[in-house]
Amino acid sequence: MTKAELRKKLIRALQWAYSGELAAYHAYEGHWKSVKDPREKKEIHQIQRDEWEHRECLAGFLKQLGSAPDIRLEFMFTVIGRTISFLCYLGGWFIPMYGAGKLESGNIIEYEIAAQWARLCGEDHMIHEFLHMAEVEWDHELYFRTKAESHWLYRFFPKWTVPAPRDTIRERYLTPHVFSEHLGA
Repeated sequence: MTKAELRKKLIRALQWAYSGELAAYHAYEGHWKSVKDPREKKEIHQIQRDEWEHRECLAGFLKQLGSAPDIRLEFMFTVIGRTISFLCYLGGWFIPMYGAGKLESGNIIEYEIAAQWARLCGEDHMIHEFLHMAEVEWDHELYFRTKAESHWLYRFFPKWTVPAPRDTIRERYLTPHVFSEHLGA
């Protein structure tokens, strides 16, 4: 793959992640407001703020690359996030916890792959931040999975693959072949 093609892949990954964080932000708005426990409200509200911080970082990276968010993705993910936000009021306690955990598990690998794209593009200054975001998403996944596992309904729902330990995120980055199937490079 040429450097220009790699750069396009990185930009597209950033646009998807940027808009995905918008959906998460909106979804967590309904999630933290729908739970009754004051401690859970505070914890989920902090997760919502983490997602916004990720979005701000991604916006900076897009700007550095001379790009911008994809307006179509922004619209689509706004609709998705606000729909999920509304459904949090209808889904009881378990469904939002389970759904958030499942979604967060995918975000970990999304940022690990973004770090690989950055490496392949020579944008090494982005790598640390992508790996940090993967670690934060790991924390989010653990939080929601632990909550979901504590509910009796969990045993009846499909299980997602539990992420590798948090402290292996940076190790896996150093072994790029782990991501070769995702990179196609």
